[in-house]
Amino acid sequence: MPVYRAPLDDFRFLVEEFLDLDQAADLPSLTDCSADDIRAILREGARLAETVLQPLNAVGDEQGVRLDDDGRATLPEGFAEAYQTYCEAGWNGLTADVDYGGQGLPVFLGLCLSEMLNAANASFAAYPGLTHGAVEVIERHGSDEQKQRYLPPMIAGRWTGTMNLTEPQCGTDLGLIRTRAEPATDGSYRISGTKIWISAGEHDLADNIVHLVLARTPDAPAGTRGISLFIVPKFLPKDDGNAGERNRVRCAGVDRKMGMKASATCEMQYDNAVGFLVGEENRGLAQMFTMMNAARLVTGIQGLGLASVAAQNAASFARERLQGRSLAGPKYPDRPADPIIVHPDVRYMLLKSRALVEGARALGLYTGLQLEIEHRHPDPERRRQAGHFVALMTPIIKAFFTDMGSEVANLGLQVHGGAGYIHDTGVEQFVRDVRITQIYEGTNGVQALDLVGRKLVADNGDLLKSFFSAVQSFIDSVRGEEGMAEFVDPLEQSVKRLASTSALVYQQMSRDPLEAGAASSDFLRLFALTALAWMWARMAAISQRALDAGSDHQTLHQDKLAVARFYFARMLPETLGLEAKVAAGAQTLMALEDDRV
Repeated sequence: MPVYRAPLDDFRFLVEEFLDLDQAADLPSLTDCSADDIRAILREGARLAETVLQPLNAVGDEQGVRLDDDGRATLPEGFAEAYQTYCEAGWNGLTADVDYGGQGLPVFLGLCLSEMLNAANASFAAYPGLTHGAVEVIERHGSDEQKQRYLPPMIAGRWTGTMNLTEPQCGTDLGLIRTRAEPATDGSYRISGTKIWISAGEHDLADNIVHLVLARTPDAPAGTRGISLFIVPKFLPKDDGNAGERNRVRCAGVDRKMGMKASATCEMQYDNAVGFLVGEENRGLAQMFTMMNAARLVTGIQGLGLASVAAQNAASFARERLQGRSLAGPKYPDRPADPIIVHPDVRYMLLKSRALVEGARALGLYTGLQLEIEHRHPDPERRRQAGHFVALMTPIIKAFFTDMGSEVANLGLQVHGGAGYIHDTGVEQFVRDVRITQIYEGTNGVQALDLVGRKLVADNGDLLKSFFSAVQSFIDSVRGEEGMAEFVDPLEQSVKRLASTSALVYQQMSRDPLEAGAASSDFLRLFALTALAWMWARMAAISQRALDAGSDHQTLHQDKLAVARFYFARMLPETLGLEAKVAAGAQTLMALEDDRV
């Protein structure tokens, strides 16, 4: 069966060398958080993931979620105990506001934990992940009374959270929702309707579940302008802060799914349930985007985590599985055959997986640092610039990381050959579990449309400029350093390619929206591969300097340089084809009539 070992060496490299936290010294979340503290936190997070959560992964896949006739869901054996361990150790409030019981630690540290949880047990990770998003919504948009009532028990993990958007007749097009919210005389509302595909909608982990529900008030405008957001708890809170009377919301069914089988995906029915308006009426979609954007980043990290564990197990298998001899002659003549890692096609799959995983990890943590700056830096201009970068990267991280997760999971299965296709080996679960990440929180096609339709033109192009200026600043800082030309020159060419393609997409979009839609997915991948090239060039520069200085981590830095060379030689050239595909336009894509496609 699969195993998991958290990438603590890579986390150390990224946090202590790559992120350059000295430039973020003004962040209050880093004031009392030393490098030793971060190392200790990551070690404990790794222990939790490796020894508590990973052994339950196959159990969750085998047992799934059980729903009784009263609409009560029971998770697989060991999940409730693991969740209690998780909460008692304070993990649920790692990055949450200290005013409500959190630890106030930096976002990028939370992303490290999220990767480990998802690599070890993605189904388990869904429950605290959704709660974290719900906490952000209430913290940003709720009233003071709502914050005091809901945030402490949610941050402590005694209560969990969900988001209820999708209905049987609508998914992404939320303007079609029908769930109703009737005002009551006491200032609350009565919520009625059906929501489907609600992750963590019912379970036995916590005392209460706080549902965030999109609904329409009686006189609401049509479409998305008429959506409001409501807090609808499973149990109505009592004045003493505990869960009280059962609300009129129930789970009517738990979906049978391809993967993520221990994550309860529910149909939720609201029958005059008591709900509490968040903020103003008809502002619900904008408020829910707080949770959706957070969820999109976390979903990207979910794809990264599953890619990481899949790549790790594939490399281990390839070192042990004997088959054939190296094309250059026996490499292990004392054995009956060579391990398959000597074969170029297997080596390519492993190196491609590693380059994607480590490049994505670097981009994810860099974006996490920018998110920390956006939320907590004392300088408004620094917050604004960081916010632009985060907004631009959100659809890229969600879409590319999850596409990458599926790609790497399938490569891992391919390395295992026929053994990978067998259920008992355990690696096919990675393929099944990761597949949903490309679909939920907005399909990856929707993320691509968001990138070209919104982010490309937002704030007069300032979001796009935030990326190009950061990359150009790096290029200028390392140009001329010994050994860097092999990375800087192709990076600079790729950035120019991205800039010209961005301009082309903008021109096409102004003439015909279909042109932008036809280009969007290829454009997003082009953008992502260029961003990873920037990450790999940065890592190469750091590693080269470290080696020149006689680093104590020689092997790590040598490996970084080797994988960086692989990325630039074998993967970045894909951008040439993507540039041509974007330039091809929509005509050949849209030529056939609908009934002939």
